[in-house]
Amino acid sequence: MTVSEESEPRDTRQKLITGPGILLVWLYGVMVVGAVSRSAVQISTDFDKAPLAYSLSALAGLVYGFITYSLVRGGSTARTAALVCCAAELVGVLGVGTWTLVEPSAFPDATVWSDFGMGYLFIPVILPVTAIFWLNKARRASAG
Repeated sequence: MTVSEESEPRDTRQKLITGPGILLVWLYGVMVVGAVSRSAVQISTDFDKAPLAYSLSALAGLVYGFITYSLVRGGSTARTAALVCCAAELVGVLGVGTWTLVEPSAFPDATVWSDFGMGYLFIPVILPVTAIFWLNKARRASAG
């Protein structure tokens, strides 16, 4: 244990990446790879076909990456940042999911969040809800 770890309160990284937190980190890591690799290929080969869809997929990958980092980093600041990003992710998934159903012509190609993440087994809509629940539970456990 380093000096900085000794001076941190008990809500360190172990609190976020134990039990279900490990699964969240793993799933977010998979989503980073999926979203970033998908958008990188699409942007580099067919960007003019669906720039909005491909840009949103890239944005989703960045959000997933930041959440993954925050979960691994741990601590109260990282937990707060992860909560904010998970809430933004959920708003994005619900917004884009609704948009793709209401106005499908706006998305000539799918994004990670299209149809509420149907192309990714609905993980994009389930994951932020689960993460918010887990992060709040971890916050309550560290406070009590």
